[in-house]
Amino acid sequence: MGTTDSLAGYLRARARWRLDRVQRRDGGWNARCALALLDAAAYVATLPDDDPLIIALEEAGCFGPYGYGDFEPGKGVAKLIDFWHDGEPWELLTAIPSAARGDTVPSAGHTR
Repeated sequence: MGTTDSLAGYLRARARWRLDRVQRRDGGWNARCALALLDAAAYVATLPDDDPLIIALEEAGCFGPYGYGDFEPGKGVAKLIDFWHDGEPWELLTAIPSAARGDTVPSAGHTR
Protein backbone atom coordinates (compact mmCIF):
# COMPACT_ATOMS: atom_id res chain seq x y z
CA MET A 1 0.00 0.00 0.00
CA GLY A 2 1.39 3.42 -0.96
CA THR A 3 1.44 6.48 1.21
CA THR A 4 -1.49 8.13 -0.55
CA ASP A 5 -3.55 4.94 -0.28
CA SER A 6 -2.80 4.72 3.42
CA LEU A 7 -3.66 8.36 4.07
CA ALA A 8 -6.85 8.23 1.98
CA GLY A 9 -7.91 5.08 3.82
CA TYR A 10 -7.32 6.73 7.19
CA LEU A 11 -9.36 9.78 6.19
CA ARG A 12 -12.23 7.58 4.94
CA ALA A 13 -12.19 5.62 8.20
CA ARG A 14 -12.40 8.81 10.26
CA ALA A 15 -15.26 10.04 8.03
CA ARG A 16 -17.13 6.78 8.70
CA TRP A 17 -16.51 7.26 12.43
CA ARG A 18 -18.05 10.74 12.18
CA LEU A 19 -21.06 9.42 10.26
CA ASP A 20 -21.62 6.73 12.90
CA ARG A 21 -21.67 9.24 15.77
CA VAL A 22 -25.09 10.01 17.13
CA GLN A 23 -25.26 13.32 18.94
CA ARG A 24 -28.48 15.12 19.55
CA ARG A 25 -28.63 18.62 18.22
CA ASP A 26 -25.19 18.64 16.64
CA GLY A 27 -26.51 20.97 13.96
CA GLY A 28 -25.03 18.81 11.23
CA TRP A 29 -21.52 19.04 12.73
CA ASN A 30 -20.69 15.35 12.29
CA ALA A 31 -22.04 15.34 8.74
CA ARG A 32 -19.94 18.41 7.81
CA CYS A 33 -16.83 16.80 9.29
CA ALA A 34 -17.50 13.55 7.45
CA LEU A 35 -18.05 15.30 4.11
CA ALA A 36 -14.88 17.36 4.51
CA LEU A 37 -12.88 14.22 5.31
CA LEU A 38 -14.37 12.31 2.37
CA ASP A 39 -13.48 15.24 0.13
CA ALA A 40 -9.92 15.19 1.48
CA ALA A 41 -9.68 11.42 0.97
CA ALA A 42 -10.81 11.74 -2.65
CA TYR A 43 -8.25 14.50 -3.21
CA VAL A 44 -5.44 12.49 -1.62
CA ALA A 45 -6.28 9.49 -3.80
CA THR A 46 -5.46 11.60 -6.89
CA LEU A 47 -2.00 12.57 -5.65
CA PRO A 48 1.14 10.66 -6.57
CA ASP A 49 3.26 9.34 -3.70
CA ASP A 50 5.96 11.88 -4.61
CA ASP A 51 3.67 14.92 -4.41
CA PRO A 52 5.22 17.68 -2.27
CA LEU A 53 2.26 17.58 0.15
CA ILE A 54 2.80 13.85 0.74
CA ILE A 55 6.57 14.26 1.04
CA ALA A 56 5.99 16.94 3.72
CA LEU A 57 3.87 14.41 5.67
CA GLU A 58 6.62 11.80 5.32
CA GLU A 59 9.21 14.30 6.58
CA ALA A 60 6.93 15.10 9.53
CA GLY A 61 7.00 11.42 10.52
CA CYS A 62 3.37 10.64 9.69
CA PHE A 63 4.34 7.42 7.87
CA GLY A 64 6.81 6.09 10.37
CA PRO A 65 10.39 7.18 11.00
CA TYR A 66 11.56 6.36 7.46
CA GLY A 67 8.36 7.19 5.60
CA TYR A 68 7.58 3.57 4.69
CA GLY A 69 4.78 2.67 7.07
CA ASP A 70 1.05 3.26 7.15
CA PHE A 71 -0.30 6.70 8.00
CA GLU A 72 -0.05 6.91 11.80
CA PRO A 73 -0.96 10.34 13.11
CA GLY A 74 0.11 11.52 16.50
CA LYS A 75 -2.36 12.99 18.95
CA GLY A 76 -2.24 16.53 17.53
CA VAL A 77 -2.69 15.37 13.94
CA ALA A 78 -5.51 13.01 14.89
CA LYS A 79 -7.33 15.86 16.63
CA LEU A 80 -6.84 18.16 13.64
CA ILE A 81 -8.26 15.50 11.32
CA ASP A 82 -11.13 14.51 13.59
CA PHE A 83 -12.36 18.10 13.85
CA TRP A 84 -11.74 19.17 10.25
CA HIS A 85 -15.03 20.42 8.85
CA ASP A 86 -14.38 22.94 6.10
CA GLY A 87 -11.66 24.27 3.88
CA GLU A 88 -9.90 22.79 0.92
CA PRO A 89 -8.29 19.34 1.19
CA TRP A 90 -4.84 20.80 0.47
CA GLU A 91 -5.29 23.09 3.48
CA LEU A 92 -5.72 20.06 5.73
CA LEU A 93 -2.62 18.42 4.25
CA THR A 94 -0.66 21.64 4.67
CA ALA A 95 -1.68 21.91 8.36
CA ILE A 96 -0.73 18.33 9.26
CA PRO A 97 3.09 18.76 9.42
CA SER A 98 2.73 21.68 11.86
CA ALA A 99 0.38 19.63 14.03
CA ALA A 100 2.82 16.69 13.86
CA ARG A 101 5.60 18.95 15.17
CA GLY A 102 3.32 20.08 17.99
CA ASP A 103 3.09 23.62 16.63
CA THR A 104 -0.07 25.60 17.16
CA VAL A 105 -2.14 25.25 14.04
CA PRO A 106 -4.28 28.29 13.24
CA SER A 107 -7.87 27.20 13.46
CA ALA A 108 -9.20 29.40 10.64
CA GLY A 109 -12.55 27.86 11.47
CA HIS A 110 -11.27 24.31 11.03
CA THR A 111 -11.58 23.05 14.59
CA ARG A 112 -14.48 23.20 16.95
